[in-house]
Amino acid sequence: MNTEKLTAGFASFGKTVSSSVTPFAARSQQWIREQTGSASVQTELPHDYVELETRIEALKQTHQKLLAATSQYANEAYDYPPNIRESFQDLAKGISEKRELTNAEQVNLLSKASSVSNAQEALTAPSSEKPQPKTFSHAIARAALAGSQQLTMATPQGSTEPDPLAQGLEKFAVAEEKVGHARLEQDEKIQGMFLAGWSTTLNQSIKSAGKARTAVANARLSLDAAKARAAAGGRHEENYTEQQKRAIEQAEDDFVEKVDEATSVMRNVLDTPEPLRHVAALVQAQAEFHARSAEILEEVAKTIDEIQMDQETSYRRARDAQ
Repeated sequence: MNTEKLTAGFASFGKTVSSSVTPFAARSQQWIREQTGSASVQTELPHDYVELETRIEALKQTHQKLLAATSQYANEAYDYPPNIRESFQDLAKGISEKRELTNAEQVNLLSKASSVSNAQEALTAPSSEKPQPKTFSHAIARAALAGSQQLTMATPQGSTEPDPLAQGLEKFAVAEEKVGHARLEQDEKIQGMFLAGWSTTLNQSIKSAGKARTAVANARLSLDAAKARAAAGGRHEENYTEQQKRAIEQAEDDFVEKVDEATSVMRNVLDTPEPLRHVAALVQAQAEFHARSAEILEEVAKTIDEIQMDQETSYRRARDAQ
C-alpha cells in the first residue's frame, strides 16, 4: 500500500473540507462576537440599503397578515353557522330542484306518504347531484324552504288560499340561494385574482429578496471576519501581510457586489404594481358581490312586502266581518 499517496489523498480531502467549512465557521464566530458585544469591527450597511430592508420586511409582514385573513375565501364554509345540524338529505338537493317538482310528481310522492313527516322526506329525497354548498346564505335558504314546504303540506285539504308565510318563505329561500351563489362566485374570483397573486409575491419575489439579503449578511460577516483575523493581537493595517490584504480586498469586493445585487432585487419587488393590482381585484370582487346581493334582496323584499300587505288586508277584512 502506497502510504505517500494515501497521505496526499487525506491532505487533499482536508483542504477541500477546510475550504468549505472555514468560511462558515469564520462567519459563525464573527456573528457570535457581534451578539456578545466583543466584535472589534463591524462593517456598516449603506443607509439606502437598510431603508430598503425595512420596507421589504414591512411588505413581507403585510402579505403574511392579509393572506392569513383572506385565505378564508378558499374555505367554502367560512360563514357556515356552527350550530346548524343539517342532514345529508338537507344538503342533497338545491332550492331550485326542490321547488321544481311538478304537481303530478308532488301528488305521486304525497300519495305514498302516511304522515306529514313522511311527505316531507319524500319531497326532500336525495338526488344524484353533488351536495349543496355549506354557506350561511345557502343554510338560510334550505331552512326557509323546508319551513315553506312544511306549512304548505300542513294546509287543510281543499283550501284554495295559499299560506302567505309559506309563500314568503319560498321567495326568501330562492333569494338567499342566489346570494349564496353570488358569494361563491366572489370567492372564486378572489382566489384566482388575489390569493394566487399575493401568494406568488410572498413565496417567490419576497423570498428571493430574502435570499439576496442573506447573501449580503454572509458577505459582511466574512469581510469582518477577515478584518478581525488580520487585526488579531492588536496588529495595525500597515502591518497586515499581503495574503491578509488580499483576503480583505476580495471580501470587500464580494460584499459590495452582494449589496448591489440585493438592492436591485429589493427595488424590483417594492416597485412592482402587482400587489396593489391584486388588492384592487379583491375590492372589486367584494363590491360586485355586495351590489348583487343588495339587488337580489331588494327585489325579494318588495315581493314579500306585497304578500304581507295582502295578508294584512285579508286579516283586517276578516276581523271587520266578525
